[in-house]
Amino acid sequence: MQINEQTAFITDIKQELQKSIVGQEQMIDRLLIALLGGGHILLEGVPGLAKTLAIKSLAQAINADFSRIQFTPDLLPSDVTGNTIFNINSNEFVVKKGPIFANFVLADEINRAPAKVQSALLEVMQEQQVSIANETYTLEAPFMVLATQNPLEQEGTYPLPEAQLDRFMLKTTITYPTRAEEQQVMRQNLANVRIDIKPVVTKKQILEAKKHIEQIYLDEKVEQYILNLVFATREPSSPNLKKIKDYIAFGVSPRGTINLARAARVHAFIQKRNYTSPEDVQAICYDVLRHRIGLSYLAQADGVSTDELIKEILANTEVL
Repeated sequence: MQINEQTAFITDIKQELQKSIVGQEQMIDRLLIALLGGGHILLEGVPGLAKTLAIKSLAQAINADFSRIQFTPDLLPSDVTGNTIFNINSNEFVVKKGPIFANFVLADEINRAPAKVQSALLEVMQEQQVSIANETYTLEAPFMVLATQNPLEQEGTYPLPEAQLDRFMLKTTITYPTRAEEQQVMRQNLANVRIDIKPVVTKKQILEAKKHIEQIYLDEKVEQYILNLVFATREPSSPNLKKIKDYIAFGVSPRGTINLARAARVHAFIQKRNYTSPEDVQAICYDVLRHRIGLSYLAQADGVSTDELIKEILANTEVL
């Protein structure tokens, strides 16, 4: 099968999502990369940028099970995973599965839940399984956690642990729409037209596409380029990167290296190519690395962001 035939469903999904989502092409691309790369995604942006709508629409377009969990300070782990309840009729305890048992799980405002809830979610994200009352349940593939986070409100929030952030394949920042896009959004909402997202792809097609992506060629030179980028976050060796050394508290983990290679492969697949190029790595680099670099106190004092550090690393790392 040719690459154009293998990637035809990508266009179908995008066209269906564009019925309800105006603009935000980058967010849609990143959602697809996380889905096809077998990872999870953290979307960060102010309220009203269609984060929740995009996630729900994606699930509808794939005809997949969708559930939404509104994270709050009083949320319990059992509210996510499920619990055992006593059945009077059968005189025994039975398992009542929680909302985590779905293909697409929206963790809305994930940073509002306490540590115990985050720990329960951590097992699910890493192992794709749930433990309830000494029983382990494997989740149906494809499985994906799509979390949202509001960068403005800090009161009543709990910063996500580094270990959990590392489980997210991508962290994508969502920006405001353009003036023309916002005008279109306004007109659509004032017209009060109901938009139905129809299933255009099956879960089986998504799983088949993942197998094709595993065959995308990744040259050793591209591998070395990925390693050079990652190692530059740990111990900047280039003379031009010495200035950022004091801004980095800790660098990217090996999981980041794996996810960067995997995301670059998926990006190449979406671009209808059978091989991965350095441009694929550069295109997805910010989303894979920005939440895996720890900023030092000096960086915070000087107002330096992880995106600025990644920009410096990209500019001073030679393409092999």
